[in-house]
Amino acid sequence: MKLAQHGFARNNVWKFSKIISDNEEVAIELTLESNPSIKAQYDKPFRLAYIVRLSESQLATELHVTNPSETESLEFQALFHNYFRGPSDEALVYPLQNIQYFDKTALSEQEKNTPRREAREAVDVRTYTDTVYEDAPQNYEIKWPRAGLELKVSALKDLVVWNPQQEVGSKIGDMEDGGWERYICVEPGFVRGFAVAEPGSTWIGQQVITVIDASASL
Repeated sequence: MKLAQHGFARNNVWKFSKIISDNEEVAIELTLESNPSIKAQYDKPFRLAYIVRLSESQLATELHVTNPSETESLEFQALFHNYFRGPSDEALVYPLQNIQYFDKTALSEQEKNTPRREAREAVDVRTYTDTVYEDAPQNYEIKWPRAGLELKVSALKDLVVWNPQQEVGSKIGDMEDGGWERYICVEPGFVRGFAVAEPGSTWIGQQVITVIDASASL
């Protein structure tokens, strides 16, 4: 089943479910279920819940994928599209050295699907970057000279590192001029292959973003 880029969930209206608040954090839950518009694109039954938790120095997001079928497994892909604000030419991502990756900036489909091995101790995005790291470590750091973030991930085996730089960013209609200079995308997800929710079960993918320097921005 061929879907549009990034799938259908982000282009649909989610329902507010509840707010949870205590002395430590505040959280909101949103839900999405199949409807006639979605069924025209994707005919399998599902229920999604997206939970966002915010505390003083952490932002956590969870995606719950429930398979209501009693007989069929549910295969899917998911990705948290994180844009972290900071100078892109100073951003470094750790630790991805020796991890297998696929370079989506390559010119041919054969090259895009050729596995490579990351040689760099720290990954930068000073040139156009669109890289998928497969079976990555699930604990990462994004660092700038005076700022840093820690990213801890659960059940999301892959990591996308993306920045279009001027080469591609100048051709993106809804990107402000020079916008590529002010962020880095570090996106945990299930990109190579599919996650599976067995009949009657719920799959949960989570990320926890922690500020490790007060001058960092989410």
